[in-house]
Amino acid sequence: MTQRSLPVPDGLDGMRLDQAVSRLFGLSRTAAATLVEAGDALVDGFPRPKSDKVSAGSWLEVTLPAPVAPPSVVAEPVTGLAIVYSDDDIVVVDKPVGVAAHPSPGWTGPTVVGGLAAMGQNVATSGAAERQGVVHRLDVGTTGLMVVAKSEIAYSVLKRAFKEREVDKRYHAIVQGHLDPLRGTIDAPIDRHPTADYKYAVMNSGKPSVTHYDTLEAFRSASLIDVKLETGRTHQIRVHFSAMRHPCVGDLTYGADPTLSARLKLNRQWLHARELGFLHPRTHDEVRFVSDYPDDLRYALDVLQD
Repeated sequence: MTQRSLPVPDGLDGMRLDQAVSRLFGLSRTAAATLVEAGDALVDGFPRPKSDKVSAGSWLEVTLPAPVAPPSVVAEPVTGLAIVYSDDDIVVVDKPVGVAAHPSPGWTGPTVVGGLAAMGQNVATSGAAERQGVVHRLDVGTTGLMVVAKSEIAYSVLKRAFKEREVDKRYHAIVQGHLDPLRGTIDAPIDRHPTADYKYAVMNSGKPSVTHYDTLEAFRSASLIDVKLETGRTHQIRVHFSAMRHPCVGDLTYGADPTLSARLKLNRQWLHARELGFLHPRTHDEVRFVSDYPDDLRYALDVLQD
């Protein structure tokens, strides 16, 4: 245990206590909320609810838990993980559902980096130990294309390309209802949800987030859309379309209709990383990859088209 005491900085004035603790000490929002609820964060000598707003200059005393060793990569075969392309610099994979990009605290399931290790694919050593070579991620419940860097130059070039929005990331999604207009842009900042630690939401305090979409096909109760991400926030597509009252079909976390989800036999959001295009980090030639829909998404689409 480590005890830290300091005044609340001016920049955190009016922020929720758990969010302030998260920002000040580099903790996840969940870890910060747990710490506050345990009475290990005192404001001017007294414990406060995690939703209380802090004031600049208030004295904050926090008892931090002992540091936890980062999760390690375990080389384990991953059923359904397919290599679409590989050379000395990059490997492009088609990620199945139920697989995380890399190990993280609390996740005990399969990972892309673990699956690649089991295949004998060596990746770049840049990045934190548990996510070496990872330059972008997909949600556990989202399928489709991911690129992982194998060389150090590829890691550096691709990280910059993703940061500068030079990578063409296209997703296909089926959302409830019909979008109006059929083609458009959602420009709305995203931050952690104010009350549900596992969710995100459109919030004025969030990071800029831009999603472009185009309707490909309209059904009686839903629409198949092509989505181009300009930014890459966590849960961005799911949050933006939920905020538009058109959640991804099957996405019960963000308000999807459970009856429709059951009819389509969906246990996760209908969302697929369909296409990935970028300049090769060494040759600078444009490369582009396309992924077919997995069986569960194809079945749901077929039902809607009947």
